[in-house]
Amino acid sequence: MNEPQSVRERYARREAQDPRYSLLNPSALLPLQERQRAMMALFARLGFADLSALSLLEVGCGTGSNLLELIHVGFMPDRLAGIELLHERFDMARSRLPESVQLLQGDATVLAPQLGPVDIVMQATVFSSLLDDAFQQRLADVMWQAVKPGGGVLWYDFTVDNPRNKDVRGVALSRVKQLFPQGRVQPRRITLAPPLARAVVRLHPSLYTLFNTLPALRTHVLCWIAKD
Repeated sequence: MNEPQSVRERYARREAQDPRYSLLNPSALLPLQERQRAMMALFARLGFADLSALSLLEVGCGTGSNLLELIHVGFMPDRLAGIELLHERFDMARSRLPESVQLLQGDATVLAPQLGPVDIVMQATVFSSLLDDAFQQRLADVMWQAVKPGGGVLWYDFTVDNPRNKDVRGVALSRVKQLFPQGRVQPRRITLAPPLARAVVRLHPSLYTLFNTLPALRTHVLCWIAKD
């Protein structure tokens, strides 16, 4: 069985609307807002003064939430593109996003070359759902080829295994560097460990920020992987 089909089956086992991931839940909303702030700080540090001039491709765009966020912060819809493997999620993304956002449904290792080169190729918690090392590397290679010189890969994923979920695995920073050997990896550790976040926000949402001051409790990395 190939990895894309395995991913489809693993996602089919998940609860369609898990309340833990609803943005009505502070333990989901607060990490999202933290990631947004970290991403905008990264763009500022990179000197991206005019986001409307940048082209971006998201691999594994899901229901389009990240692309909607990018439009909100200044990216132009006609300079955005996304690829989604799962048909139901693709349909949702297509219904939510402007028609000028180019969307393709299927295997990104096949489709990404059709949408590059772009300034930024983005992935958010896609690689942690890929359990085949060779497929991970193939996807990373395609993403890298789709990036213009001077651009980069925008990466957000968790780094530690979840012993309760065998359908995912953490992607350590050393693995990120292995996947993109020609890139300059600039990492920032963010996101309070989700089980801990769910526990502390039940007491008070402000405890998310307090516990998140301890880097050892953060489970994800936001990376810029620069292509010179």
